[in-house]
Amino acid sequence: MSYEVFWAIASIFALIIISAFFSGSETGLTTASRARLTEMEKRGNKRAAMVLKLTSMPERLIGALLLGNSLANITASAVATAALVKVFTDAGAVIASVIMTVLILIFAEVMPKTYAIAYPDKVATAVAPIMRLIVAVLGPIVMTVEYIVKKTLMLFGVDTSNVQSILSAHDELRGAIDLHHKEGTFVKKDRDMLGGILDLKDLEVADIMVHRTKMTMIDGSEPISAIIQQVFKSGNTRLPVWQDNPDNIVGILHAKNLFAAIQENDGDSHKVKLGDILSPAWFVPDTRPLTDQLNAFLRRKTHFAIVVDEYGEVQGLITLEDIIEEIVGDIKDEFDAVTTGVRKQLDGSFNIEGTVPLRDLNRSFDWNLPDEEVTTVAGLVIHEARMIPDAGQVFTFHGFRFEVLKKRKQQLSLINVTKLEPAKEEPDSG
Repeated sequence: MSYEVFWAIASIFALIIISAFFSGSETGLTTASRARLTEMEKRGNKRAAMVLKLTSMPERLIGALLLGNSLANITASAVATAALVKVFTDAGAVIASVIMTVLILIFAEVMPKTYAIAYPDKVATAVAPIMRLIVAVLGPIVMTVEYIVKKTLMLFGVDTSNVQSILSAHDELRGAIDLHHKEGTFVKKDRDMLGGILDLKDLEVADIMVHRTKMTMIDGSEPISAIIQQVFKSGNTRLPVWQDNPDNIVGILHAKNLFAAIQENDGDSHKVKLGDILSPAWFVPDTRPLTDQLNAFLRRKTHFAIVVDEYGEVQGLITLEDIIEEIVGDIKDEFDAVTTGVRKQLDGSFNIEGTVPLRDLNRSFDWNLPDEEVTTVAGLVIHEARMIPDAGQVFTFHGFRFEVLKKRKQQLSLINVTKLEPAKEEPDSG
């Protein structure tokens, strides 16, 4: 082997190693988990801090990586071509192209990137010190390239100066949670809980409140003995009290205060004055964001609020437990009703009360019924049908069959819901 051939082979070998370094570094630095790196930085890992700093200026980092990789690949190809042309004359260029394509593809691209994908954090922290130096050295060249690229894109009407991430931080977290659930890392309960936390910012009080039709309220004009019976029968610890009409709520009766007053009067309930034991009612708008309401509950150290609309009319009530259930799911105790308004039928369909929230169905059965415009299953049927259906009418939309079983006045009280296979979907009918 001649001296020139030896150095040509050695140079090509070294340049392929350099190209592999840049390829692996690019994959490792761009796919490393910023969350894990941030945690490593908090624990004092200096290399993790270097990676975070490098990835904070992605244009410069990518520019340096591509510049280094291109220089290595082009130089290696040039050296191989020059060496093989001397041996095979004109055919040497073709032979060099074939050989270098195979070598670069396998050893300088696929292999290092495959390893970096498998161990992104390990690769990123390993190459960070060298890449920091390379970025600093190649900085002026990369900045010049960036300037040329931006000016060229501006000629075509593309402005990259104010480009922001398409996905918000919440959307990225939600996507990561769904991805891990599909891969089996998260069980459904964990996904629902984490997703519930992210969903709070998109919900309003009206989305989860107990509607006024399902509220238990007390008429303050009734005898105290009748009120005590209602408190026992309701199973609730806090009950709104109204005077004259249900929209005129004058206070909140806490069962603890009621029984304490009875005890103070030696068990004589007739001596208890209802007005003396009522707590002030707290009214909140139905359009209030759920995160704001949660913070307000914590700040006021109370668990109960009356929801009103823009006209001041009572729409329902909301409790701290309702918000917590959006995160952890239904919280059942020995006083809660066993039924949730959903009964599974032998044919696999479900008989669902019209007031059942769509969010509860989606969470319980992993459905995907739209809940942006309406809150309940009855509301969805009316919204999609654009009418108030009669009992017996059937509709098909969003991959489900809805049959109205019962109707009370203008309210759809019971609906049969069947999830359809894509091939079995039927046209809308009324």
